[in-house]
Amino acid sequence: MRIAFHAPMKSPAHPVPSGDRQMARLLMRALKQGGHGVELASALSTYQRDPDQHRFAAIEAEAAGEAARLTALWKREGAPDLWFTYHPYYKAPDLLGPGMAAAFGIPYVTAEASYSRRRDEGLWAKTQASVARSVSQAALNICFTRRDRDGLADAVPDAFLGLLPPFIDASGFPEKPGADPSRLVCTAMMRSGDKFESYRMLAGALDRLRHLSWSLSVVGDGPVRAEVTALFAGFPRERIEWHGRVEPAAVADILAGGGIYVWPGCGEAYGLAYLEAQAAGLPVVAQHVAGVPEVVVDGRTGLLTLPDDIGAFASAIERLLMNERERQTMSDAARRFVHGERSLEAAAARLFAMLPKVPAL
Repeated sequence: MRIAFHAPMKSPAHPVPSGDRQMARLLMRALKQGGHGVELASALSTYQRDPDQHRFAAIEAEAAGEAARLTALWKREGAPDLWFTYHPYYKAPDLLGPGMAAAFGIPYVTAEASYSRRRDEGLWAKTQASVARSVSQAALNICFTRRDRDGLADAVPDAFLGLLPPFIDASGFPEKPGADPSRLVCTAMMRSGDKFESYRMLAGALDRLRHLSWSLSVVGDGPVRAEVTALFAGFPRERIEWHGRVEPAAVADILAGGGIYVWPGCGEAYGLAYLEAQAAGLPVVAQHVAGVPEVVVDGRTGLLTLPDDIGAFASAIERLLMNERERQTMSDAARRFVHGERSLEAAAARLFAMLPKVPAL
């Protein structure tokens, strides 16, 4: 099929890296690997961090202009066979796809759409209603987690839902000898909110493990870098290595040299970084929260602890530091899990099986 792709939160062509941009690009690659032609329909972003009626009116006007441009283009060159929107939600509703799909009689599909009833107030109530209409119209809504699937089923009972587990391109994480079992690794942006709280929890847990031999590699940067580094200021300098922002190939090398991936994951939707770590053979220590259990198999590829329990999180790290056999067993299982079940190839095969079943409007 010829597929029009759109990501209203963050375009896959955006210059700033993020998990959202990464997944948009991965979806496009998976669709192409399945034999489809994929074109970026629009780079329009409808994202608003905070509700602003005037800003949203400007976004709606921009969306109308994009719809007019696409309409003229498709009338001249022919419409695609399907519209595919990634990650529409209350802060970034899809203001293009539903209208274009209906106008040209093509199926409309979403991936990682979400709905949160607690956001039904003010401008967010309007954007949530837009998301609900999009989900209801869609011939298929592809969910990455059971949590999101259940949420959509509750909010839009007539929605057609499918499940595609989170995935990565695992080819960049070949098995490499020489990993340091006592080297802990985490990769995360340094921003306020859940990311900072995860850094705070990690620092607190490691403070309880000063008696053990370990070092920590931190990959990431962001607006609260100074505050994050301050959390670890009490540790000896040689224990913490700050890599800052690095290219993907360098991340793979850093992971390959580590022994355990440690990241609490406060509020994580799922976290592609967990899959990358496991692809490199690192068992994960994280919290059993949000979407983390969708990407880490507790007891097999890592250890998931109760939320907000720093003591339990520290004990899980200590357990793997002190038990090399268990760590190695989880390391091997983690690699098999990602390379066998959560690879780009596996996702392409799942999408290839799902999309032919999408009915025309």
